[in-house]
Order: sequence, then structure tokens, then C-alpha cells
Amino acid sequence: MRSGERIWQLNTATTRSQPGFAKGSREGLGDGAIMDRWLGKTAIVTGAGSGIGEAITHALLQNGINVVALEVQKGRLAKLDAECKREGFPGKLYTICCDITHEDEIDAAFSHIETLGGVDIMVNNAGIVASSRVIGSDRKTFERLLNINVLAVAVCTNKAVHLMLKRNVEGHIFNINSVLSHYLPLDDMPDFNLYPTTKHASLALTNTVRGEIAKIKAPIRITGISPGIVSTNIAMDTINDFMQKVPSLQPKDIADALIYALGTRPEVQVQIIVNVLSS
Repeated sequence: MRSGERIWQLNTATTRSQPGFAKGSREGLGDGAIMDRWLGKTAIVTGAGSGIGEAITHALLQNGINVVALEVQKGRLAKLDAECKREGFPGKLYTICCDITHEDEIDAAFSHIETLGGVDIMVNNAGIVASSRVIGSDRKTFERLLNINVLAVAVCTNKAVHLMLKRNVEGHIFNINSVLSHYLPLDDMPDFNLYPTTKHASLALTNTVRGEIAKIKAPIRITGISPGIVSTNIAMDTINDFMQKVPSLQPKDIADALIYALGTRPEVQVQIIVNVLSS
């Protein structure tokens, strides 16, 4: 293995089949293609208008999954819609302008999604970074980080699970976390404010919800994906100097990891996918 090479680490578990799990036609673990059982199903992707969210949206549509793209910026939604129409993906794209820090807007979005047939896949991708220090920041910044990176994830997960249970369908929830959910590289670390704190909380939330779902024996899996530095606008604007020293991923790499986990057999629970930098 080359020094500085980025690799993925997976934490998986095998579970007993639960009532409601649909069997796919393909055998094997993560064969790189999505299982037939997801074709025509509906996914929600938050922060879908750029970066990782955009790549995930493209990947899902390409695999025949319909996507409801939630994004706060109308311009990004228009651009995404135009790109997807140009590509001619087999999946259908629905766009909703939604500020996920406002629960009334989330409620309206999920009410509309229910009229489309409900949700089968929930991708909590939206997130923000603050390039400042906790000791030099303010409450407004703290609240914004917590509202988007933690509370919105909890609210969207709550509503998605309710819709999945209402229809008694197989579901899959993905929380896009961060390698900073697991450890903090103290040397040469940029100023991230509460970002690592929120991502630790998101990881704990992922594990908590997995336990709750297991207790009620629902056919819903939940996977946390924790990438390292990803080459997106949010990263470039915040930690440009740091990125020059550390190899970065592309948004498509995270989309590929998600498709891999989604394509595993129902009995396989891909709990955590972590991107690490080898020494």
C-alpha cells in the first residue's frame, strides 16, 4: 500500500431476515451493481444540489431509482434538473426547495413525498463547515452547525422511518458523516469549530437509530459513511491550504460507496464505511 493512499474500512454485520425484506435477484455481497429490488423505488437526498449530494443523486438515478432532491438554493436545483434531463437517467428526478433547518418546510416536503408514494431510501447528506475556532466563535454559528449537521438529520430520519413503517417496506437510511466522527488529527488540523462535535453526534445518532430499529424488528437498515477530505466547494472554501497537503476524494467516490452498501443482500448490515489515510 502506498503512503498517503486513501482506503475504505467497513464495519458490517449479518442479521436474520426480517418480515418485509424483499429478496433481490442477484447473489453475493456488494457486486458493484444495485440489486433489482430497488428499481423504481424512491430516495430522498438532502443537499442534493452540489458536491456529494449531486453525485449521489446522479448515481441513484443512473441505477433506476427515483430521487427527491432537497436543496435550499433554487439555482442549484435548476442546474441539477437540467443536467439530469441531459443525461437521460432511467430514474425520475423531483426537486423541492427546502430549508432543512425549518421543520415546517421539512413537513411540507415529506407530505408531498408521501403523495409520490413514500420513501424507501433516505440520504442525510446536507452539512456545513465553519472555518473558525470554538473559543473565538458565537452562539449563532454554534446553532447553525448543530441545526444542519445534527437536528435536521434527526428530523429527516424520524419522518422517513415513519413513512417506511407506514407502508411496511424495506428501507435504507444513509448518514453522510465524516472521518472526524471517529478521530481528530491534531497535527496541522484546520479550524473546524463545532464541525467535529456535530459529526460525532451524527455517528452516535446513526448507531442509536440502528438499535431502535432492531428492537422493533423493522426491515430498515442504516449506514453511516464517513469520508475524509472530499473535493467539493464547501471543502475548497474552508480548508484550501490543508487540502494541498492531504489526498482528497471525489464526490463520486462517496456515491460509489453508497451504491455498494445499498446493493448488499438484505441480511447484510453495512453499519459504517470509514475512509482513512494510510501511513
